[in-house]
Formats: sequence, structure tokens, C-alpha cells
Amino acid sequence: MSPAIIALISAFGLVLAVELPDKTLVATLVLTTRFRAWPVFAGVCAAFAIQCVIAAAFGHVLTLLPETAVSLLVAAMFGIGAFMLLREGFNEADEAADDAARLGAAPKSFLRSALTSFGVLFAAEWGDASQLATAGLVARLGNPFAVGLGAFVALVSVAGLAVFIGAKIRSRIRPKLIQRVAGFVFAGFAAFALVQLAFRAG
Repeated sequence: MSPAIIALISAFGLVLAVELPDKTLVATLVLTTRFRAWPVFAGVCAAFAIQCVIAAAFGHVLTLLPETAVSLLVAAMFGIGAFMLLREGFNEADEAADDAARLGAAPKSFLRSALTSFGVLFAAEWGDASQLATAGLVARLGNPFAVGLGAFVALVSVAGLAVFIGAKIRSRIRPKLIQRVAGFVFAGFAAFALVQLAFRAG
């Protein structure tokens, strides 16, 4: 299997696991209850595309740094992601729906609905665990295009689930449990990066 395929699959699997219980799913669900499905889907996909390009570009810049600096930054990014996920996973309060509910009345036109959805998800993805994961994987695996594409496909898949069968998914999954598992996975990635750094120093 080629490195590009491995990078794409790794990004897809990791981002999908992170985003299924995340505010991205909840916000898209709420947007779909306020607007028509297709404008919401178009808006969130556009937001994801831009955020994936930003994350992949940032990760590619990291590859230009010395290996020690890259390992430290990757460990820090995954550590931050682990903290964010575990904090959400062990926090019983659910504020994601409240954030999306502040949108107010739904505009009727396709463009306004899509732009509103774009703005909500574009803002929500800044500093999100999926963005950190994408940048970290690019820095670790290279192949910014493959990692960015894998992350984008995962995000679009989550948006599609939220738009088309979101109500059923919300009743069947346990978001807090998935967030906890993903948080520990991120913590493992951070520890692995630090162990690699220690071996290089030794």
C-alpha cells in the first residue's frame, strides 16, 4: 500500500472518529432543523474544504522545521486535542446545541442558508480536534494532499450523516464515550511523538 493511501486512510479514520461525537455533528443537525438540507450541506462542505486546506498547509510548514521541533509541535497538538476531547467527554453539560440555536430564524434562500451554515461550521472548526489532527498527521506522515483529502472526506461524511440520518444516529451513538476513546487515542499519539523524540536525543 502506497504512503499516500496510508495517509489518506489514517486521516479519514482519525477525523471520522473525532468528529462523530463532536459539535460539528450537533451543529449540522440543528442547522438542518432550521434550514433546508442541501443549503446546509453545501455550506458546511465549503467550510470543511477551506479548513482542511489551512490545516494541511500548516502541517506541511511543520515538515520544513528540524525533526526535534516537529516532534515537539506534533506532541503538543495531539496533547491539546486529547485535552479538548477528554474535557468534553467527561463533561456532562452539552452546550453545542445551544451555540447553534443562537442563529435565530431560518433565512429562506439557498444562498443565505448556505452562508449561515458556512459561517457556523467555519468558526466551529478553528482550533478543533480534527484540525489539529490533520496538521499533526501531515507533519508526521507528509502527503498534505492525501491527508487533507482524507480529512475532508471524513468531515463531509459526518455532515452527510447529520443531514440525512442525523436524528437516528443521535439516538443510537454515545457521543461522550466516543469522545473519551478519541481523547485517549490522541494522548497516545502525543506520547508516541515524545518517545520518538527521546530516542532521537538518546
